[in-house]
Amino acid sequence: MKVKRIKVGIKDLKVILNDFVKTGEAIEQGKRFKPVKEPEIYFTSFEALRKALTPKRLELLHVIKTQKPQSINELARMAKRDLKNVADDLKYLEKIGLIETKATDRKIKPIINYNKIALEIAV
Repeated sequence: MKVKRIKVGIKDLKVILNDFVKTGEAIEQGKRFKPVKEPEIYFTSFEALRKALTPKRLELLHVIKTQKPQSINELARMAKRDLKNVADDLKYLEKIGLIETKATDRKIKPIINYNKIALEIAV
């Protein structure tokens, strides 16, 4: 099985905005972009990264990947956590792009499409 990764990194806000502007200018000039091989998620500081990837959220990612729960209720039982807290964490993880959800039979199934998270910190 091919290992799929997602890159998580830390970039200064000015660098992120500069990259955004450069991308916008390239699009205006009609330049083509290669498809993204590895999705990338960036935070503006290590503190922001630490707040986003708490031990409980990392545990949820692990449970989703290894046990493949069919619903949020099942995930909460597997993780031995309160349903509301799990649902809130999943909304946040989906918002930042670390999980996807799929609606099936009045249930919402959390899905992870990668095997590893690679952390990149520029110095």
